[in-house]
This record gives sequence, C-alpha cells and structure tokens, in this order.
Amino acid sequence: MPTVLGLEGSANKVGAGVVRDGAVLSNCRATYVTPPGQGFAPGPTGRHHRAVLLGLIRDALREAGVEPRDLDGVAFTKGPGMGAPLAVVAAVARTLAQLWRRPLLAVNHCVGHIEMGRLLGRAPDPLALYVSGGNTQVIAYSRRRYRILGETVDVAVGNCIDRLARLLQVTPDTTGRRLIPLPYVVKGLDVSFSGLLSHLQAVTPKLLESGEATPEDLCFSLQETAFAMLAEVTERALALTRARHLLLVGGVACNHRLQEMLQTMCRARGAELCPVDDRYCIDNGAMIAQAGWEMLRVGQVTELSQSGITQRYRTDEVEVTWRD
Repeated sequence: MPTVLGLEGSANKVGAGVVRDGAVLSNCRATYVTPPGQGFAPGPTGRHHRAVLLGLIRDALREAGVEPRDLDGVAFTKGPGMGAPLAVVAAVARTLAQLWRRPLLAVNHCVGHIEMGRLLGRAPDPLALYVSGGNTQVIAYSRRRYRILGETVDVAVGNCIDRLARLLQVTPDTTGRRLIPLPYVVKGLDVSFSGLLSHLQAVTPKLLESGEATPEDLCFSLQETAFAMLAEVTERALALTRARHLLLVGGVACNHRLQEMLQTMCRARGAELCPVDDRYCIDNGAMIAQAGWEMLRVGQVTELSQSGITQRYRTDEVEVTWRD
C-alpha cells in the first residue's frame, strides 16, 4: 500500500498531507491572510510558506502516524500558480526526496483537484468544472489527457470576485437582493469576466453614491451573473460529452449558491452533481498526495532535472498514464 506525502503551495494556501491507498491520513494547512481589500503578492506569500511549511510537514506525518521511512514518495505542486510560493514548496520537496531517498512526483495543481474529486465523489469518469482564484475550466478526460473543453479567456471567476471585493474594500457579501444588469459573455464553451469587471469599475461609484445599490447588491449581482455563465457552459459540455456525473472542484466550488445552480441544471439533464468536501475544495496537500499516489503506482516519477516549477502549467499538458 503506497504512502505518499503531498505538498501544496501554489497561492496563499500552503499544505502538507499524507495519502495511503485511497485513504487520507492527514491534511494540514495554513493560509497567508491579508487585510480586507488587499491581495496577496508573490514575495510575502512565499516567505509565509517558507516559515510554516516544515512545521506543517511534521504535523502531517505525526497525524498520519507515519515516519519518513514509511513514505514511498514525495509529491509537490509543479504549477500552475505564483512563482515564489511554488518555488518554496518545490525546493522543500526536492530536499526531502533526496534526504529520504524517495521518488519525487511533480503534480499539476488542477489534476490534483480532479484526482481528489474522483476519489471522494466516487465518479470514475466525470465532467469536471474547476473554479478557483486563478483557474476556470470545463474539463473531460479523453485519450490519456484531461481535455479543456472550455475556459475563461481572461480572468478566473475567483479572481473576478476578489477584485470586486478589493474595489469595494470589503469581504465578499452576497446578502443583497437587488439584481443589477451586468455584461454576460459566453462564447461557445468559453466565458469572459473582464468586461463584467470593467463595467463594475465604471458604475460602482455612481451606484453607491446615489444609493441605487449597496455593496451587498453588487456582490450578489456579480455572483449571480458569473455563476449563470458557468452553469450555461457546463450544461453545454454535459450535452456534448453525455457525462453522467459533474465534478465540482477548486476553491470557488465551496460556494453553496454555485452548487445550488449546478444542482438544478444537473437534475434537469439527468446528471449527478458531485461537489467535493470543503476541506478538499480549498487548496490542500492531500490532493497533491492523491495525484502523486496515482502517478507512483504506474511508475510516472519525476527526475530531479525535471522538477522545476512551471507557472503556466496547463491541465492538458499532463499525460494521464494512470487511467485507461
């Protein structure tokens, strides 16, 4: 029963988790938090990860009840993500793999989300909607690749929501109930959020000053519009692939309103929505360990010379040798 340590740190979350033969033994995580209205920059985020990662690894091993000698591999996020945080995690993974003389497993971040979703959702061949701060993709498996059927052509949905929150200097609050008309841009199976953001940047000061809308109304309207766009392209992809399961993964997958809208759409199409537990929607080390476990069992290990990070590491660049 192979046991794999997984390290994740592509954005503001850093984590370490241990997986053994489909069982999550531990999943420890820390978050770099900035004040409301401020984003997180690569440099400070990387320094945060460097300060806490070794402690997280110790905690993960202790919680899992394993020693380094019990591990069969060390997996880490190769990309995509922010350069400095990725580099910190990759350096630690390389060091541990050499120190402990264990195989190194470089994992694509999105593939980690999908493999954890497949494990937990018991959906062997789902269509996947991957929504996070940095990524928005509709994905299906075919011929040893996770094929991107549709994606954002500009900013990701999570980044879109965060940028409105920074504009308003608030934490996103969708308790508003006035739906303000916003640009709705769907292009086949692709979506675009930049025009929606530009429109909000232009009209927000006037709407707030005149009392025509509250910050909550603006957050509510953005969420409803963006999620409707995602539901439309996902429904189109379900019709195209005839998939019976929809896997919802990524940090934004924790949003209950998005789950509700997709649940309604799936029921109308006779499909089943498989949302992932919140503990594993948010970036975490266990999902990297699970993808690394899949790679290890078929011998898809990473040479030290090939273990550098790739900030723009697309989902469909990975050869998925562990699936038929």
